[in-house]
Amino acid sequence: MTQAINKTTKILEKLQSLTDYQQQEVLDFIEFLQSKTSSVEFKHSDGTPMSAYEAADQFAGCVDGGPGDLATNKEYLVV
Repeated sequence: MTQAINKTTKILEKLQSLTDYQQQEVLDFIEFLQSKTSSVEFKHSDGTPMSAYEAADQFAGCVDGGPGDLATNKEYLVV
């Protein structure tokens, strides 16, 4: 725990010595790092998890023209 506090203190000291522009760059970088590890969870209004199908339900069947069922094309069906 002490080691984490020392790192935090050291980071803050170094951050305060930077220009406003450099501080903004540091902030942008931190937000970039956080965005790489964040994941999106879709939930119902009551907070229960939502399946991938439920999340994409509005897009199901939205493509005009193709076959109604992709499994009907036996040429591409891998057995």
